[in-house]
Amino acid sequence: MAKKPKWVVDKERARGAAARETVWLFGLHAVRDALENPRREKLRLVVTKNAADRLGAALAAGGIEPEIADPRKFPAPLDPGSVHQGAALEVKPLDWGKLDEVCAAPPGTAPRVVLLDRVTDPHNVGAILRSAEVFGAAAVIAPARHSAPETGALAKTASGALERLPYLRVTNLAQAMEELKGLGYVMLGLDGTADESVTAALAALPGAPIGLVLGAEGPGLRDKTKETCDRLVKIPFARDFGSLNVSNAAAVALFAASAES
Repeated sequence: MAKKPKWVVDKERARGAAARETVWLFGLHAVRDALENPRREKLRLVVTKNAADRLGAALAAGGIEPEIADPRKFPAPLDPGSVHQGAALEVKPLDWGKLDEVCAAPPGTAPRVVLLDRVTDPHNVGAILRSAEVFGAAAVIAPARHSAPETGALAKTASGALERLPYLRVTNLAQAMEELKGLGYVMLGLDGTADESVTAALAALPGAPIGLVLGAEGPGLRDKTKETCDRLVKIPFARDFGSLNVSNAAAVALFAASAES
């Protein structure tokens, strides 16, 4: 096989890099919320006539001309299993700003943030974003590597929360935790083997900004992450054996934290 010229290889690499810098959102709810989000940089909108009618005023708010597509030949480059409902929007990932700016704790406030240690399933992260929005968290934070990036599946599961709640990807999770501790946060690591319950720990920390740290199902928190936590806590179970999906555990911990704020 003939070797490709260097300029062809460079062009393909540049095209691939550019593609990785954009996200295709899909589904009426996710596309509508992104169109109505002025922070989103919108690049290409593909909709069927039916979807365009259902999106209504959001099309005008988005400020982008839609491409009306044949539902039998939907041209957006989505995975075959994506339930797009006739709507897909190519966007740039959101830039929420710096950690210390997003998570600042003004005097007299007790914000809550969620930190995810290698939680890679976009459906779990999307569900956590949704719970974090419901219970008033300031942000969800995850490492840039070995975590779920912004994807259409994540956005669809988040049910709009991705457009409204900061999802910060940091270079080093432990360093981010230390930075938050410098802002006054107390880091509570969720660990099923801990002795203290999350509710008891929260009751002992009235008025404190709280970081809830959760690990991936199975491996849980990494050793370095555990060492960086101020306290390890657990969600008590009524039976001798039990476990929660990480998104369910996040929802329970966020509810407990919101009740104590």
